[in-house]
Amino acid sequence: MQKILPPLQSAIRHSLENHSNTEIIVAYSGGVDSQALLHALVQLKQNKLISNSITVCHVNHGLSENALYWQGFAEQECAKLSVKLVAIAVNIQAKAQESLEALARDARYEALKSLGGNKSLVVTGHHSDDQTETFLLALKRGSGLKGLSAMAVESQLGQHLLVRPLLNISRQEIVNYAKAYQLDWVEDESNTDTSFDRNFIRQTVMPLLRERWPGISKTINRSASHCSAGQELLDELAEEDLSQIKTSSTSLSISDLKKLSAARFDNLIRYFLAQHNCLMPSTEQISQLKLQLQAGEDKTPMVKVGLHYLRRFKDELYLTTDFLDISDWQANLGNLKCTMELTLPDRLGGLLFTHAEAIGTSVEKQNIAPSSSALTSVCLPKEGQQVTVRFSHDNPKCLPHFRQHSRNVKKVLQELNIAPWQRRRIAFLYYDEELVSAIGYFVCQPYVAIKEQPRLLIHWNK
Repeated sequence: MQKILPPLQSAIRHSLENHSNTEIIVAYSGGVDSQALLHALVQLKQNKLISNSITVCHVNHGLSENALYWQGFAEQECAKLSVKLVAIAVNIQAKAQESLEALARDARYEALKSLGGNKSLVVTGHHSDDQTETFLLALKRGSGLKGLSAMAVESQLGQHLLVRPLLNISRQEIVNYAKAYQLDWVEDESNTDTSFDRNFIRQTVMPLLRERWPGISKTINRSASHCSAGQELLDELAEEDLSQIKTSSTSLSISDLKKLSAARFDNLIRYFLAQHNCLMPSTEQISQLKLQLQAGEDKTPMVKVGLHYLRRFKDELYLTTDFLDISDWQANLGNLKCTMELTLPDRLGGLLFTHAEAIGTSVEKQNIAPSSSALTSVCLPKEGQQVTVRFSHDNPKCLPHFRQHSRNVKKVLQELNIAPWQRRRIAFLYYDEELVSAIGYFVCQPYVAIKEQPRLLIHWNK
């Protein structure tokens, strides 16, 4: 007869059924939740009910005077259980408008993401009481269905899968398990500090709610589950809308966006931003975006969302990062007589300059169109000419290789339908003070390498 497992071990075994060959990384603080979780995993392993390798990760936040003691406790417990421990120290810097609790959590997850090269299971001891608190915190913030869904049993964490096998187990059940197996654990003194919102809910709000409604945690978690199911439907709808509206991985058709109802517009924008790991916009930011999209097509408004921007250009809405001002950046390459690599600023990649012999066709006959081509070919600088790369220009007249008449640089870039923010991120090649090329976009005709000439090849590694 098969032995009946304790509910905690049974829940863990069930959550790992489809991940039998994947390494487990246990998020371990030494508190009762993670201590019971680790013990249960080791019991399952010893009884050959799971085959996964187990690594324990203890994150030392350095926020408590007991931090080193807790790390020492983790080392002792892992030694007793014969499991590998990785201790990671993190440095948490206070930030405006962000709670210390959130910063510590983010630092913890970043540390966990740094472990293991391949996909692993990061297993945490979050339980049903944590789920209740997360729901109430989301309610306090005025969150929608996504926030009210609280924590998922499985979610992505970098290259890993974050698994919370105890979400249907109460904290009291975990404490009972720990006492039954005579486990030791540490107590974080900050857990009694009700200046933290989660602790206030745990210490003050939940006891009152349970006194009035003993089953409140189960009903709240059921609501979270309903919200999660509703969010799945919204995501399916957003995916369907996105397939019709997106013009590239980071841009949307504005004319198609305007055809959506207000609710579908909001849902699509949030889904689109979530696909790119952006912070969720506030209701006010969504309203501002709708307003900006009513501007004339000659306008280029933008709305900041976290570390990203939604920018309008003509009939498209683009998602970009925040760009640095690189207008004063310049690189002096001398006479460029040999192969040279140049790293561009602000995540723009690098340029590789190489000399090449004459080839059978000119640049024009190679069908290089005015676009962000990765390869640009120009004639070599003359003896004594100084080569520079800059991101600024004085709007000189130029004759691009694809035009019949000269025009100011600004007008040429407009002709090429380059968005205004991208025009400020084009690397311009100069010989002395003469514009040679907008690298990747055009070559000025006097500097086009004809077929009998050796040439300078510029490869833009984006």
